[in-house]
Amino acid sequence: MNLKRKIEIAVISDVHLGTFGCHANQLLTYLNSISPKTLILNGDIIDIWQFKKRYFPKSHLRVIKKIMDFAADGVEVIYITGNHDEMLRKFSGTTIGNISIVDKKVLTLDGKKAWFFHGDVFDISIQKAKWLAKLGGYGYDLLILINRFINKGLEYLGREKYSLSKKIKNSVKRAVKYINDFESVATDLAIENGYDYVICGHIHQPKIWAKKNKYGEVTYLNSGDWIENFTALEYQFKRWKLYDYNRDKRTPFFADEGIEDLDVQDLIAAITIVKVED
Repeated sequence: MNLKRKIEIAVISDVHLGTFGCHANQLLTYLNSISPKTLILNGDIIDIWQFKKRYFPKSHLRVIKKIMDFAADGVEVIYITGNHDEMLRKFSGTTIGNISIVDKKVLTLDGKKAWFFHGDVFDISIQKAKWLAKLGGYGYDLLILINRFINKGLEYLGREKYSLSKKIKNSVKRAVKYINDFESVATDLAIENGYDYVICGHIHQPKIWAKKNKYGEVTYLNSGDWIENFTALEYQFKRWKLYDYNRDKRTPFFADEGIEDLDVQDLIAAITIVKVED
């Protein structure tokens, strides 16, 4: 019996495959629980900035294979480039089968215009001082790695997990101001351009928020991340929902569903093989 939830659109962002902070197994559990018509990857799926040949575990390869399987099964996969996978921007406009690579996307959903983009275009630190932004990225990855060891200790002691990065973000006024400015700029631009929805990633802050000013109104949505929040956006029945893995986890589905017997070489072959037509 197929228990997968049917979804018109699923949106994920900021997975950061190839980093210690990525929680690929949780993402796989989620992807195995849904049957989307369209899957939108809203940037920073593969972390090319911090890519290391020595660290790309099997679970990360499984995420790539799952996305490829979606496309092979007829799901439209839209890969919107982010700053950590900006190398793919040289391929923007490319379509291979059901997979397309773009820098932004506009869709009409039940008569309403939805504007999708990652969001790094608003980040001055990336536009003006990329080396500084990359340095911050390495620091964030190290913080997440340290936090993982701390949480293992807390889990062993039977205590609740703790997020160092969330604590820092919420306590630093500049970080809070940056997030508020990001959301304000995105919504003002969306209203100015006549969009009904603006859907971003980048700041790792899952949210659905209605914004109204004297020029109009828009719904701002952010899909969050799979480093700390484990969240995604879903569109079905003419409405958006913010999926939270920790709250909405579907127990019948597992991270390795259907591919538990594959080794790394099998996975690599599965995601790189090209079928040649006669």
